[in-house]
Amino acid sequence: MQFGFSICVLLCTTLAFATALYSPSDDVIELTASNFDMMLPFALLFQLWFVEFYAPWCGHCKTLAPEWKKAAKALKGIVNVGAVDMTQHQSVGGPYNVKGFPTIKIFGSNKKSPQDYNGQRQASSIVDQAMSGLRSLVNDRLSGKSSGGSSGGSGGGSRSTGSGDPKDVIELTDSNFEKLVLNSKDIWLVEFFAPWCGHCKNLAPEWQKAATELKGKVKLGALDATVHQQTAGRYGVQGYPTIKMFQGGEASEYDGGRTASDIVSWGLNKAAENVPPPEIVQITKESDLTDACEDHQLCIISILPNILDCQSKCRNDYINILKSMGDKYKKKMWGYVWAEGGAQMDLEQALGIGGFGYPAMAAVNSRKLKYSLLRGSFSETGINEFLRELAFGKGSTAPVAGAKLPSIVATDPWDGKDGQLPEEEEYDLSDVELEPLDEEAKDEL
Repeated sequence: MQFGFSICVLLCTTLAFATALYSPSDDVIELTASNFDMMLPFALLFQLWFVEFYAPWCGHCKTLAPEWKKAAKALKGIVNVGAVDMTQHQSVGGPYNVKGFPTIKIFGSNKKSPQDYNGQRQASSIVDQAMSGLRSLVNDRLSGKSSGGSSGGSGGGSRSTGSGDPKDVIELTDSNFEKLVLNSKDIWLVEFFAPWCGHCKNLAPEWQKAATELKGKVKLGALDATVHQQTAGRYGVQGYPTIKMFQGGEASEYDGGRTASDIVSWGLNKAAENVPPPEIVQITKESDLTDACEDHQLCIISILPNILDCQSKCRNDYINILKSMGDKYKKKMWGYVWAEGGAQMDLEQALGIGGFGYPAMAAVNSRKLKYSLLRGSFSETGINEFLRELAFGKGSTAPVAGAKLPSIVATDPWDGKDGQLPEEEEYDLSDVELEPLDEEAKDEL
């Protein structure tokens, strides 16, 4: 009888592992309803537990599994990495409000107050967060603080407290998805959510803020996958929230973080990859300057020599350099404009260009009303070094004179031709009567 019971236990355990995502050979510690309360107190020894609550059928859980194993191996003996199969041990996740899969919780010395992990689901990010948590523990001890309570560290970085406009998140349905998303030329980030999902509720304010910050660049939408199951099923949505990018009717996976700043950064990078090279615009009216400067983080302003000093080939060579550099740094989405030397004197004086001769270049931040001057050569090499420094946030700056963008004088656009000196007028003297010179005048000649 006892022998039969042992076989049953062995068989049941084997079947459980067969359906689970982790095996005894992995460094991931299997947590169950029977050992959870015994294992977690070891947080007092290791101080930190990373625990994944998962379901074997969950697509996101299957994707996470190899990264979770890799993180567990790297953190072995440093931080405990565990996993709970919620289809077998629902009572374990209940006290921690686990409603979606996978859910990752960080347990410090107080196992009743775990924190959510909201970082990227890659081994490197998980390990980085674990080491950051340990570092916080050490710093707390050095400063004499208690290691309880928040000792688990941050669950993936501080969450944004800002707010966005709810109207900037577009509500998507089975009936409008094709028209708004699939037939659009814009880049879309779409969240597939379930109203009861805890992670979806956490994501909501971040998604809203990101939608406001990305307005005009990337569109953000949200679709209730429990109601609009046709669209969710079409794209294989199995866990919540699922985020996908859509462009030109094609879907691809979102692999960024879950904070507003992560979403904005990811969206801007995708938008930059598809943006065409910037147009190099001649400043002939007020809007040419304001459109380039106020609608972009930086505007690159070039002052080229007068057409009489640098004919069409010379000028086009300069413009081609600007086009090449604009293409190279197009992901920065800066504005590029130019004016002829002497045509916009208020602009030159505001940017301190007058004393350096032509050609000259300045980069302007219209929000801070500061500028930086190109000190090197106006060549592909010199401009590249200048723009590269700007891309890394380096370089000396000065305030724009007058603390505002200067006024612009309306001028005619360059016709692309060589400059022509004004023709001297010829005078016909045949009809002019000249008085004869007197004797005194003759003597002077």
